[in-house]
Amino acid sequence: MSKHSQFALLTQRRFAPFFWTQFFGAFNDNFFKIALLTILTYDALNWANMDVDLLNNLIPGLFILPFVLFSATSGQFADKFEKGGMARKIKLLEIIIMLVAAFGWMSHNLWVLIAAVAGMGIHSTLFGPVKYAYLPQHLQTDELVGGNGLIEMGTFVGILLGEILGAMLVTHKPWGVELVAAGAVIVAVIGYLTSRRIPYSPAPEPELKINWNAATETVRNISFSKQNRPVFLSLLGNSWFWFYGAILLAQFPSYAKNYLHGDHSVFVLLLTFFSFGIGAGSLLCEKLSGHKVEIGLVPFGSIGLSVFGFDLYLSSVAYINTSGVDFLQFIDQTGSLRILFDIVMIGIFGGFYIVPLFALIQTRCDPKHLSRTIAGMNILNALFMVVASLSAMLMLKNGFTIPQIFMATAILNAIVAIYIFSLVPEFLMRFVAWLLIQTVHRVKTVNTDRIPLEGGAVLVCNHVSYMDAIVIGASSPRPIRFVMDHRIFKIPFLSWIFRTAKAIPIAPAKEDPWLMEKSYIDIAQALHEGELVCIFPEGKLTHTGDMNEFKGGIMKILERSPVPVYPMALRGLWGSFFTRDKGNPFERAFRRGPFSKLELVVGEEMAASEVTPLVLQAKVEQLRGDWR
Repeated sequence: MSKHSQFALLTQRRFAPFFWTQFFGAFNDNFFKIALLTILTYDALNWANMDVDLLNNLIPGLFILPFVLFSATSGQFADKFEKGGMARKIKLLEIIIMLVAAFGWMSHNLWVLIAAVAGMGIHSTLFGPVKYAYLPQHLQTDELVGGNGLIEMGTFVGILLGEILGAMLVTHKPWGVELVAAGAVIVAVIGYLTSRRIPYSPAPEPELKINWNAATETVRNISFSKQNRPVFLSLLGNSWFWFYGAILLAQFPSYAKNYLHGDHSVFVLLLTFFSFGIGAGSLLCEKLSGHKVEIGLVPFGSIGLSVFGFDLYLSSVAYINTSGVDFLQFIDQTGSLRILFDIVMIGIFGGFYIVPLFALIQTRCDPKHLSRTIAGMNILNALFMVVASLSAMLMLKNGFTIPQIFMATAILNAIVAIYIFSLVPEFLMRFVAWLLIQTVHRVKTVNTDRIPLEGGAVLVCNHVSYMDAIVIGASSPRPIRFVMDHRIFKIPFLSWIFRTAKAIPIAPAKEDPWLMEKSYIDIAQALHEGELVCIFPEGKLTHTGDMNEFKGGIMKILERSPVPVYPMALRGLWGSFFTRDKGNPFERAFRRGPFSKLELVVGEEMAASEVTPLVLQAKVEQLRGDWR
């Protein structure tokens, strides 16, 4: 796996042109939309004779509507056609829409501008499936988290800059409208020019027959996604994030004005801190995940969304200023920094939540169906956002204050998270494993890129502690089926983790011959289905720190399933709290201190015909060296 910084992708043609195309698209969507909403709010008499509040709700709704109507079709396009060419055609469409909008600006024709809003919704609907299906074609698996993090960061920065500049320029006298009209066209042209550098991205299913019935295609997409439970629940988890974010962001204008007693600059400040948080959290995912798809970050992100969402309620109630302030005066108020801290932390944990979900969908979905799956997700996102709007309206109608809406959303997020993670306990299992190796140990991996990203294989490792399976599983780029002593498998709490990870308990023939035979059958089935299986050939934990003799079980496995074998070694775990060192365990833990170092080293692939217990033991001993 490459260990370079994710920012190196911004210098490479396989990523940079696509990143900037997406950035300018997100910028322009919001630059145009916010400029229109701002001019209707502050100069309504010169533009419309309709109710401004109605228009302020109609315009965002028209932008979202195409996601419901056309996502199913756009997903099919992205699976059927080459993505680079499709991106360029979408960017040409954006230029046409912005030219139409420019006519609307210059002629003061509100309905032309509203039509352009719907047009930009169509533009975003078409580009959405291309955006997330493009990345797995050009990035390695260990780059996906970093690439998705950059895309999310760029999207929210583009949204923020577009909103700020749109609101500022349109009210500029005397050339505000002209600046917005010209600026949107120029940005669209820049987006098209960057799209011309996007490399060739072959269609995964060029023979696909387009189903033009959006309703039946949507049902078919969602039904197909349901067959892969982790992917489908990741789609729901992603849509839930948009529900949470839609409720939160929709309250910011009134929250800034009526509760913080701030002017427009305070509203912009809240958006800035939230967008900064999302960007920072998205970028931090690569560091925290160790350059792999680490879904253990999803529960971590969900916990933060609830904790800091609830604290935003508490900090809002504690805010006592009642005089009008701008953003600088707001910062000087008692309690303002806590509010801003809560908002930025909600953004950071939102990044932890959303980026691994995207990466999981990209890596576990059928590549031929990925764009259509993303399209289905976009429909779910739009529906969840509509429900979020209706929920917020219902809460307000029933007397909820905006801080109470923050509290209710935080509590609801906790309930939804518990429900989803109970359905797919792999998320929580990976979170526990990630948390243990982040707090108890500092794990360094050596050559873990040798672990194959697909296909069946057997991993062989020395057995030092009760933590071995957790450390190896948390360091692997893909799930592993562990074969372990049935007594260790039954240890309270750890047993839940092992069961969730679908570990395979095994017993000696003299203890339980039926369980032993079942274990070999389960191992053969797992390898046949292309899964990774890890065994500890010593058969028991070491009592001295030295390796025990490797047993012959590996040969029985390879006789049934002649797959590649990868020797591995754990070093640095001996003497920790979880080993069988005869010394006082608490004294050992204190002596080693927190964040003690350990390493997992992966050796080169061995063919099944090369393997014997003696050869394997020698390989593992060589990898471990003198550091026990």
